[in-house]
Amino acid sequence: MSRFQFVADNSTTFEVKRLCELVEIERSSYYAWRAGAPARAERAVADAALVERIRVIHAADNTVGAPRMSAELNDGVPPAERINHKRVARVMRAAGIFGYVKKRRVRTTIPDQAEAKVPDLLQRDFTAQAPNQRYVGDIQCRRRHFRSYADLRTMPMFLTTGSFGGAFGVGRSA
Repeated sequence: MSRFQFVADNSTTFEVKRLCELVEIERSSYYAWRAGAPARAERAVADAALVERIRVIHAADNTVGAPRMSAELNDGVPPAERINHKRVARVMRAAGIFGYVKKRRVRTTIPDQAEAKVPDLLQRDFTAQAPNQRYVGDIQCRRRHFRSYADLRTMPMFLTTGSFGGAFGVGRSA
């Protein structure tokens, strides 16, 4: 029961002003709600008729959801009689009519967490006594930023040979 309905039900016994103060609503809001009652009743009748049209279409094809249902209802209808997709969705939800919903994909192969995928040959020790002894890499799902030849020429030489030396064969002993 809404607060407005409470005021309407008890307005014959108590003053509307006092009831509105009790339920903390404005009197103008109550009177606006009361003035809108015929329009709400008319909308409820129209929604009931719309539910029947939706049930007929849904009985023919139970995979139809609100977007396709709106398209089906508006097919060949003059623009003045079109039905908004939001209204169709609201009415379908209230009536408990749903289209086909794809099921989530079930993960069937779950790898054993105890089994090591790649052996750790460095034992997590990445320090090297001299250059070109240990090479490590990192696989990430990020976009890689590659350096152009012009960028490499302008970098300090120690960075270029240290970072890219192994890739270009600089500093390797034969």
